[in-house]
Amino acid sequence: MFLIDSHCHLDKLNYETLHKDVTDVLDKAQVKNVALVLTVATTLMDFYKIKKIVGCRDDVLFSCGIHPLNLDNCYDIMELRRLSCDQNVVALGETGLDYYHSTNNKDKQKKMFREHVRIACEHNKPLIVHTRHACQDTLNILYEEQASKCGGVVHCYSEDKNAMKLLLDIGFYISFSGIITFGLSESLQEAIQYVPLDSMLIETDAPYLSPVPYRGQENQPAYVYYIAKHLAKLKNITLEYLSDITTNNFCRLFNVKKNFIS
Repeated sequence: MFLIDSHCHLDKLNYETLHKDVTDVLDKAQVKNVALVLTVATTLMDFYKIKKIVGCRDDVLFSCGIHPLNLDNCYDIMELRRLSCDQNVVALGETGLDYYHSTNNKDKQKKMFREHVRIACEHNKPLIVHTRHACQDTLNILYEEQASKCGGVVHCYSEDKNAMKLLLDIGFYISFSGIITFGLSESLQEAIQYVPLDSMLIETDAPYLSPVPYRGQENQPAYVYYIAKHLAKLKNITLEYLSDITTNNFCRLFNVKKNFIS
């Protein structure tokens, strides 16, 4: 059995007091049967930083994108387009809409999100979508820009069943994080019961959102084990079966050969 952390931020972890380096992080993950991680950039500068600290490894894949909360930083659409062609980049994102922290730049967020969708469709790379307090606008853009052509995943899912159905209708996957261990709202519980097994992924979003029993501490890829264990219980399946299903789903979405993972 092995697990995949489909969304983490290796550049954001605490390498001063918690981990020696990336190798230390991934060695801890291996102990919990985590064989592969997808590390997600939130700015173009972060992408280069991640590449530098990770180096050349078989157990790390990369995405590149500009998070909706990072639009005040310097960014270059042509550079994003160029990076999307990199063979080591398996996805575009983290992109999307976030109205929780600010609604003053909605138009700017929407424009950048559309750019990501168009580039993803152009280069046949799936999207990694962040949405917070912006579900309807997120869905509108995905439908208007025909994101079904590239597919993708809504990470750290916390919306309801109705939104999930619309995402599933355009071939998107649903990724669950440590949030599902915190005590479920009725709407999220209903959504978890509704999601088909072949549309699920698991993630840590490390260093954020540590699952129980580590809630309140810094998250890390090893902790995807606890998320998987909890989700398996909610779906009434074995951990081994969930591991196999989510691994197959990950490989299908991100065009990764399963024999690449060990």
